Amino acid sequence: MAENYYDSERGASEYLLFHYGAPGLRLPPGWAQAAALEFPARCVSQCLDPARLPAQARALDLGCAVGGSSFELARHCPEVIGIDFSKQFIDLANRLRRGGSLRYRSFEEGELTKARRAVVPRDLDRRRVTFAVGDATRLRPDLGEFDVVLMANLLDRLEAPLKCLERLPGMLRPGGQLIVASPYTWLASYTPRENWLGGWARGGRPVRTFAALRRILSPHFKLARRQDLPFLLREHARKYQLGIAEASTWVRR
Repeated sequence: MAENYYDSERGASEYLLFHYGAPGLRLPPGWAQAAALEFPARCVSQCLDPARLPAQARALDLGCAVGGSSFELARHCPEVIGIDFSKQFIDLANRLRRGGSLRYRSFEEGELTKARRAVVPRDLDRRRVTFAVGDATRLRPDLGEFDVVLMANLLDRLEAPLKCLERLPGMLRPGGQLIVASPYTWLASYTPRENWLGGWARGGRPVRTFAALRRILSPHFKLARRQDLPFLLREHARKYQLGIAEASTWVRR
C-alpha cells in the first residue's frame, strides 16, 4: 500500500501541492489559519541552527519526497543530497532541480483534476542539490559524513526505523544536527508492529515514541530543541489531512 500510494499519480499530485502549492490552494475555503503551511520549509527554518554549520556544510534529506526541504537546506549548505524510496518522487524532484518548475494536475473531485505549476523559490541555488532513489534503512556506504540529517515524516513509514536510527551516529560529524519530525502514525501496513518505536503498552504502561528516540539517540546526541510542527496535506478540494509532527533537533556529541 505504501509503495503504490507514493508511486501513484494521486500521491505525486498531493505532494507537489504540499511542497510547492500557493497558500490559497493548500487551505480549506474560508480557513484563515496558515500555521500548518510551508511544512517542508519550516522543518529547516524552525529546526536547524545555521550558526552551528561550517562553511562547507553537507546535508542529507532522508525521505525527501519531491524535494521541498532539500531545496530549503540549500540556503545553508553548499551540498545537499535528497534520498527517497519512491522513484516517481525522485524523478519529479530532479525535473524541478533541472528546470525550476513543472506542471502537474491536482485532484479536485473524484477523477476531476486541475492544472497546477510547482515552482522552486527563485532565490535558491538548485545546483547545490542532488537527488537519488534509496532506502533509508539500507543506505549506500559511500555517502560520507554530514553536518545535517533531516528525517521529516519518515520515521513511521519505515519497515525498520531502529535500523535507520542506529546508522545515524556514524553519518553525522561532531556538532552535526539531526532533525526528526514525525506525527508517530504507526501502521502495520508500513511498519511491522514488532518494529514500532512506540504507540503500544507494556505491562499496562504506554510506550511513547519520543521516549524511545531519547533512549536510542542520547548516547550519541544531545537534545537541543523539541517542538510541534503542524502540517496540512490537501487530498482534494474538500478533503484535507491535518497532522502535528513532533520535531526534535539533536546535536552529535
